[in-house]
Amino acid sequence: MNHLPTFDLIVIGGGPAGVTAALRGRELGASVALIERGSMGGTCTNDGCVPTRVLARAARLMSNAGQYSAYGMTVPRPELDFPQLLARTQAIVYDIHEKKQLIAHLESSGAQVFAGVGEAQFVDPHTVEIPDGRRFHGEKFILAAGGRARRLDFSGAELALTHSDIWRLQSLPRSVAIVGGAATGCQLATIFNAFGAQVTMLDIAPRILTVEDSLVAQTMTAAFQRRGVDLRTGISGIERIERAGRDLALVFKQGDELATLEAEAVVMSTGWLGNLSGLNLAAAGVETDGRYVVSDQTGQTSAAHIYAAGDIDGRMMLVQSASHEARIVVENALLGGTDRHEYAIVPHGGFTHPEYASVGLTEEQARRDRDVVVAVVPYADMDRAVIDGRTEGFCKLVVDGETHRMLGAHVVGEQALEIVHVVAAGMAAGMWVEQLAELQIAYPTFTAILGLAARRIVAELGVMPLTPEWRTLGRAPGEWEQSQIQTE
Repeated sequence: MNHLPTFDLIVIGGGPAGVTAALRGRELGASVALIERGSMGGTCTNDGCVPTRVLARAARLMSNAGQYSAYGMTVPRPELDFPQLLARTQAIVYDIHEKKQLIAHLESSGAQVFAGVGEAQFVDPHTVEIPDGRRFHGEKFILAAGGRARRLDFSGAELALTHSDIWRLQSLPRSVAIVGGAATGCQLATIFNAFGAQVTMLDIAPRILTVEDSLVAQTMTAAFQRRGVDLRTGISGIERIERAGRDLALVFKQGDELATLEAEAVVMSTGWLGNLSGLNLAAAGVETDGRYVVSDQTGQTSAAHIYAAGDIDGRMMLVQSASHEARIVVENALLGGTDRHEYAIVPHGGFTHPEYASVGLTEEQARRDRDVVVAVVPYADMDRAVIDGRTEGFCKLVVDGETHRMLGAHVVGEQALEIVHVVAAGMAAGMWVEQLAELQIAYPTFTAILGLAARRIVAELGVMPLTPEWRTLGRAPGEWEQSQIQTE
């Protein structure tokens, strides 16, 4: 007879996926235990999105100082107190924890929370043990243990930092080499560059931001170069890191030749791995590929009663996706459902300067199997961008030429991450581009660029009444020069 504490559902991990899973489990009437090895909130709250966004905010304030004189303000250039900024990041992390009150919220829902207890590991397919010897029996499990920064294996790798190590810096490095040109690397490049460090970013890919639309990558590359960031793409690999006086010497391969770059700090931003070690997943019959838990589109692992959600499954390393996956897998686990993860509409981007954001298909992806119509509107065409002195960037709208449905949007520029959510909502609702073109968007706003892009596409599709002479001119309606649009 089983005398262990028994739960309908045991959730391992207290980040966005784990907390969402536990709360949804209680909503469905299950008895729930949540086990978190360390602090609640996961990587995002403790040393990821939240503190990094604080640094990005400070970097933006530093950059804004360059505009003061244009608006009639004479002030000295701000000086950064780096230790004080790091203290501010920790204070905000604390404030976020106080606001969320995750443990109290979970316990008020009826879930039992075991936080700060160390790594839970499977003893058998239905039993987990924590380091103090306590064991728990679960009928169903959700693996939501999150992920960690990937460290490459080369000589001197221990001398490099990851994003998690930045919070322990005692002072701002004079120079920084960032290995990896994806989202995290680009955000760190913006931050250190704004703070006055000399930044070099390296990547084995031929361009930065490889998962984004090519125009996003091109525009961000140009923006970085204008700001003095040294980009070295297409390298062949990292050979070693050595000490070179006060600095570090990063030795890498460029083609068949070795090259050396000296910097005070080297930051590795080369991927994200699932937190698998310590879980003893083999005892539960859960298959892994060495980096992530293997699960199907319903979230089910090779053990029928165990599901995975969030970074540990290696699908979509985003907070919003982790919560989305968690809701699906809990319902599948407890209700016997077969709902599948969907990633067609996932707004995402980076708090760089300028910001970039995307949702849906890139132009390259959309053109593979359909006829598409694309409009690209420069920020310089927007009145608000001119008013604010933020004319850097563009908005690209990708539309299905047959159905007139929106397939994707890609934005570089001010408030890019806010703008793409309008398109995401329209895509989820199945809007035609004509409906977006008719939407009354407040003036003057940055979001108005979507109306410009939509009206240009509507004109190209031929559903806007225009005389042949006007079409010959090729002049699309301006920001508030809307024409009556015919829809079918």
